[in-house]
Amino acid sequence: MTLRTRTDALLLAGFCAFLFFYGLGKFGLIGADEPRYAQVAREMLDRHDWITPVLGGQPWLEKPPLYYWQAMLVYSVMGVSDAAARIPSAIDATLLVISVYLFFRRFRRGLEVDAALITASCAGVIGYARAASMDMALAATFAIGMLAWWAWRESGKKVYLALFYAFMALGMLAKGPVAPLLAGVVIALFAVMTRESRLVLKTLWLPGILVFCAMALPWYAAVQVRNPQFFREFILQHNLARFSTDLYHHREPFWYYLPVTLLALAPWTIFVIAAFIEPVRARWAERNAPSEEPDYELQFKLFACCWVVVPLVFFSFSQSKLPGYILPAIPAGAVLLADYLRQHMEQDSSVPKWLAVVHALVASATIVPALLIGYVVGQHRLPGGRPMFVALGIFFALTTAIALTLVSRVGFRMLRFVTLIPVVLVVAAVVRWGGPAIDHTLSARSLATELAGIETKPLTVAVCGTSRELEYGLQFYGDQPIARYELGNFPAGEHLLVAATTWKSNVTEWTRGRRVSLLGHYAPQHVDYYWVAARKTEP
Repeated sequence: MTLRTRTDALLLAGFCAFLFFYGLGKFGLIGADEPRYAQVAREMLDRHDWITPVLGGQPWLEKPPLYYWQAMLVYSVMGVSDAAARIPSAIDATLLVISVYLFFRRFRRGLEVDAALITASCAGVIGYARAASMDMALAATFAIGMLAWWAWRESGKKVYLALFYAFMALGMLAKGPVAPLLAGVVIALFAVMTRESRLVLKTLWLPGILVFCAMALPWYAAVQVRNPQFFREFILQHNLARFSTDLYHHREPFWYYLPVTLLALAPWTIFVIAAFIEPVRARWAERNAPSEEPDYELQFKLFACCWVVVPLVFFSFSQSKLPGYILPAIPAGAVLLADYLRQHMEQDSSVPKWLAVVHALVASATIVPALLIGYVVGQHRLPGGRPMFVALGIFFALTTAIALTLVSRVGFRMLRFVTLIPVVLVVAAVVRWGGPAIDHTLSARSLATELAGIETKPLTVAVCGTSRELEYGLQFYGDQPIARYELGNFPAGEHLLVAATTWKSNVTEWTRGRRVSLLGHYAPQHVDYYWVAARKTEP
């Protein structure tokens, strides 16, 4: 291993450790999905069942098993915890960054570290690398597969095509048929843009298809045999119906993913847009030029453009929209930008002043909400006075420093360095100062700790009028199914009840004839918790 390789490895290891792993357990699992997925993995591990996902003792067939398998392995080594539940996504993001580095080192040598660090520092990658979900697993496997396809396209080596099929199979196990579907559309669009109609047929390589089937299909067959309802629930309901209808009440406007994609590419958004426009303009200019030997430099940029556009357009047509769906497009923006920088650094061109200023504003903008996140999450307001002045002062200082550096003669060469400074500050601020507020306000962990502290013996927990996020969080931290009063699930035995403060009259009505004691009030999430005696039995 050369000195440069060791230096690159240490640099990437340090940034991945900080951006993806630092403070993973600083705040508890948030939202409905994180605790739910983490609990499914725990129940599968407890049952020693690697086939059927289970939640609350019942089959839960919404998602494929790749994340669950990863979490089960981590749990086996580290024990069950919220940090352990997030480690699979952090590992997936790290593998993605390493793959980008290796790809550029082999096919676009000279900017491999920049490409890897740009990928690692995109807001969407950092956010989902720190979440217990399937989105990072899909994005990583899909991105590695697409890079492998291009490696085959440029080198002609079938081993890369085999890797493409292998990672599409992992994508199928990460989140379903969306991975091979998106890949097929990207390749078809690229073939149209380059006027190579046979490219799609050449991609359909029988040994690769066999690799895909051997890796992806055994679990699908096994889970269908054990659970005859799987096809209906997973394919028809959670794939087709989720795409074509607002079955799960995630309706957003058609243009929703355009701002989401721009935010997920931050702090590199402005340069990614510039990198996207350049090859599209070049392709348009030569649209009627005679076909010659493939220009792999331009074609790789067009391929990355197709890779960005296809998920954006595809998911825009979905009637059910969530931010994580667009994550497979983000690595494409990162590699497109890296290739753009490589070209401009070779030409020793300077950064246009307007581009430098706008990039500096975008790159520094996230520091203000990051420094004030404790106020925003905990108090639902922006503070005045000194905290605001300090945040704005840091913002203006960073903006000025970045802009002045980029307009200098070494602008493109310093882009990575000056842009990573606000990224590091933002992650540190959110974890260090925002962590406690996020934990108390958005996670069930602190409330679960309070409930455990008042128990003299294990008790069933029920909820009434609370959010799904709190319900699933209590299920994970208590490792038990949660009964919900408004659905008519009233535990007959002694139990604890967590109820929204506005549902006191409902609690009174539904516990009539039973002894009830108010034990406390959890202000950050506006809930009360009660002890409810066992229902009296008739003599």
